Amino acid sequence: MGFFRQWGRFMLAGARHHARWEMDVSNTVFRSRTRIIVLCLLMVPILLGGFAFAEGAQEAIPEFLGGKKAYSPAYFTMGIFIASILIGLGAGLITGCIGAGGGFVIAPALMSAGIKGILAVGTDLFHIFAKAIMGSVIHRKLGNVNVWLAVIFLIGAIVGATTGGVLNRVLYDINPVLSDAFITTIYVIMLGGLGAYALTDFFRSRGSGDDDDIHGGEAEGAEMGNLPKKLQAVNVPPMIRFDDGLVAGGRSISWLFLVLSGALVGFCAAIMGVGGGFLTFPIFVYVLGVSSLTTVGTDIFQIVFTAGYAAISQYAIYGFIFYTLAMGMLLGSLLGIQIGAMVTKVVSGTTIRGFYAMAVLAGFINRLFALPGKLSEMEIISLDKGTVTVLDSIGVWAFFIVIGGFGVWVIGTFLKNIGTLKAGEVSHDS
Repeated sequence: MGFFRQWGRFMLAGARHHARWEMDVSNTVFRSRTRIIVLCLLMVPILLGGFAFAEGAQEAIPEFLGGKKAYSPAYFTMGIFIASILIGLGAGLITGCIGAGGGFVIAPALMSAGIKGILAVGTDLFHIFAKAIMGSVIHRKLGNVNVWLAVIFLIGAIVGATTGGVLNRVLYDINPVLSDAFITTIYVIMLGGLGAYALTDFFRSRGSGDDDDIHGGEAEGAEMGNLPKKLQAVNVPPMIRFDDGLVAGGRSISWLFLVLSGALVGFCAAIMGVGGGFLTFPIFVYVLGVSSLTTVGTDIFQIVFTAGYAAISQYAIYGFIFYTLAMGMLLGSLLGIQIGAMVTKVVSGTTIRGFYAMAVLAGFINRLFALPGKLSEMEIISLDKGTVTVLDSIGVWAFFIVIGGFGVWVIGTFLKNIGTLKAGEVSHDS
């Protein structure tokens, strides 16, 4: 039981950190007229190229970005674009309101809408890469980057992303259903652990009367646990120094652990399409013993390169990115984060915790109920088509009802309290 609690705490710390990064990106974009213009310009080649592609100009999307070899339509339709904005909006509302990362709903949402798992992963990675470029390159926190820490970590991340990308494509070539089943299983494990912890956290907060919202975080990295101390004591040169200005005498760790950590992050990013950001923070702080201040800047740096490398080299050139969806999700998520963040000023922390647990578990149920159908298609288990249809429908409806209901509640709360928010007043409704 202790292991699962620690695993849930580990995952939640990463989800919180990744949400903070997404919120910083959204704020950076919306507080600058120049970046808003850049965002609009980013849409032009995708949408114009999509129109041309739909009209028969097969070279509209360059060959090195998948071209006509894409495994699913890369072209533009208004329905596809609106759906992608709504998916991004839902993820953004979760991120902004809950403060614990809504990116985990994107791949399940796309797969539930009929998009192949490998295309959902590639599209999500491209969307994260575009977001990282817009908000992170000139971010003030980049001043905290430890260059050698980041470079050695990225060596492992490139190896891991390559391995994960190759594995996904090999499974897809063997059988597209096998690829979907593999990605679905990974999400079941991740969301199951995180959802169980989030639900426990919700009941704990209700029982203790703790009304602090989930955005709050502990000062991770001030003190090291036993594992970081043991790893930093292993002398396998070269040793990479860090935190010289934050800790007396600084700290150091072997390059080997950085490469292995980077490989794990890169592999998960390429397999799941979440950019790896939700893993980097807890690994750096709880496993390697890097201060949270150094971790934040270094993670912002690595997200750009890890997501960019995985998206382009492992998915884009093979046609596994749906560009119209990626751009729509980018728009929706940036806007949703702004709305969600404002709603946190007028709702209680316990309510936020409850919605977070529901959202994570909805994603878990969605993928869990989709898995039997995948296994049945591969003839690993025997189920009749009626049973498969019922299970799949339960998962899809449960997911979209919860996420859709949450979105309606957030937007409704925002509109209801818009006067209070404009006046700058902060209250908490229980």
